[in-house]
Amino acid sequence: MGYREELVGQDDAIAIIEAAAADPATLAHSWLITGPPGSGRSTLAYAFAGLLLAQGDGVDPDRALEMVESRTHPDLSVLATDRVVITMEEVRQLVAASQFSPSVAQWRVVIIEDADRMTERTSNVLLKALEEPPPSTVWILCAPSEADLLPTIRSRVRSVRLRVPSVDDVARLLVARDHVPEELARRAARGAQSHIGMALRLATDEAARRRRDRTVEVALGIRTASDAVIAAAELLDLAKEDAEAYGRQQDEAERAALLRSLGVEEGGTIPAPLRAQVKQLEEDQKRRATRALRDGVDRILVDLLSVWRDVLLVRLGVEDALVNREFDRLIRTAAERTTPQAALAALDAITEARHRIDGNVPPLLALEAMAMMFRASPR
Repeated sequence: MGYREELVGQDDAIAIIEAAAADPATLAHSWLITGPPGSGRSTLAYAFAGLLLAQGDGVDPDRALEMVESRTHPDLSVLATDRVVITMEEVRQLVAASQFSPSVAQWRVVIIEDADRMTERTSNVLLKALEEPPPSTVWILCAPSEADLLPTIRSRVRSVRLRVPSVDDVARLLVARDHVPEELARRAARGAQSHIGMALRLATDEAARRRRDRTVEVALGIRTASDAVIAAAELLDLAKEDAEAYGRQQDEAERAALLRSLGVEEGGTIPAPLRAQVKQLEEDQKRRATRALRDGVDRILVDLLSVWRDVLLVRLGVEDALVNREFDRLIRTAAERTTPQAALAALDAITEARHRIDGNVPPLLALEAMAMMFRASPR
């Protein structure tokens, strides 16, 4: 399946990169791809890179695209991190690599995924490279929104904005690409709120679906202050379970890929000269765990936003766009005892919890304060 099918509902963005790649004389050298989580920022970035790196005398386009897909193209440099922030040293190394001329293609392409994870000082290191890029280098940054980057960087890039795909579009993708049954695909697309990666996970991982279902039940079962405290602890446990399960899948896949690249069979003895590489991977995976927990908590909070949005819509008599239709009875019960103002206060409390956790407030404290607002709804 090509990138046009993968990037559901993004025809305008696709047209922009295809037109840019087709006209090297006017190609901008710095790009910023923005869009909500799951909209396909990275997919579009690598599609753009593939279009650029397939150009050049003597270049085999099909082989170039294969190497971009596997991230092994010699003229492609990528910075992607699962940690909380991108370090200054990582950006300095990338800037240094961007100065080299292309080795086989017409362009050298440099991609930074999650560019919003750069601190101001780190961003300033990148800024110098964006101000005077080599004529054959193209930078592609990815971030949720333009506001996540410094104004000085925003002024030096051409922006491409992705939109949230529809539930129908995401469901069709899951059916066509991953052979998910249609009913399950629609439920997963709704539950993921059109986040393509999360929709795939919900469609193919029963444990992930159970954790999400329990999140909804916990949020709608709060009546007292004691309930709120207990619920906050359970929500944090659910986030930990989800992060550990997702991290375990990633860790196992990465370890297997590394062993294959080193020529070591699964379960075989790792030669002493190669053990340092395996140890480095294990250390990187441990560092990633901190970010994984924060991401797990944030996924819980995004699910809670959908719950209280549904409560508000039912309270207002708008019931044709509910996310959590499988919990119709619980949603209606909550709506009966909740005023629109109280539902809005619950939504505000979830947003505030996200801000507090981003500000390094312990997640349990942030979740407890949020949950107290859930039980504060007038009867």
